[in-house]
Amino acid sequence: MSYKQIIVKKPWGYEYLAYENEHVALWFLYISHGQRTSMHCHPNKTTGLVILDGSAEVSFLRDTFKVSPIDKMMIRKGLFHSTQATGESGVAVFEIETPVDKHDLVRLQDSYGREGKPYEDSTFEAPKPGDCLWIEDPSANCTNIYNIANCIISISNVSDISFIENYQSDKIIMFLRGGLLTDYNINVAGAGDVVEVKVLKELSQVFKKVSPDTVIMTMERSDEQ
Repeated sequence: MSYKQIIVKKPWGYEYLAYENEHVALWFLYISHGQRTSMHCHPNKTTGLVILDGSAEVSFLRDTFKVSPIDKMMIRKGLFHSTQATGESGVAVFEIETPVDKHDLVRLQDSYGREGKPYEDSTFEAPKPGDCLWIEDPSANCTNIYNIANCIISISNVSDISFIENYQSDKIIMFLRGGLLTDYNINVAGAGDVVEVKVLKELSQVFKKVSPDTVIMTMERSDEQ
């Protein structure tokens, strides 16, 4: 099913697809103040979360972590988690999934009575408003710039490990396509991964090969400009 033209209404807010290719799907989520997603897991896919605006708590079955812009979190397959908006204006989040499968969902606990139920059906869908973000892959060695949720989003096509030197160590990079490879073509950091630049710089001391089709995303607060 294609989600490109719709927005999915949730009891906690809404979400919509902002980017998709054969490897990953990137969703924009808005969670209203005090509301939370279900305590759920994805048995077959890995997800990465990046907080764009507002503050939140990401909870697991035993731990809870406070997050704010531009914090990131990688969530492995099968790990139950929930996100609650704690900021007065709610929280805006990017969620990247790989492989692409929105229906890979198991709900354990839910504030809205959805325990054990699957992903929302078509009755929760509405046409996507024109101001919703849609990201396009840039041309070779180019960058596309977008603005959303008080953030500047940069999408770059890179082909050489030297791209890492353009970023400060505390920045994060989300791989949308391609990635960092060993000499024998094993992904060290690839599509769906959200990685701190300082980690990539350490990896690049050994692994210097970049897939020729690599597309990365960086996120920066508008008020830091």
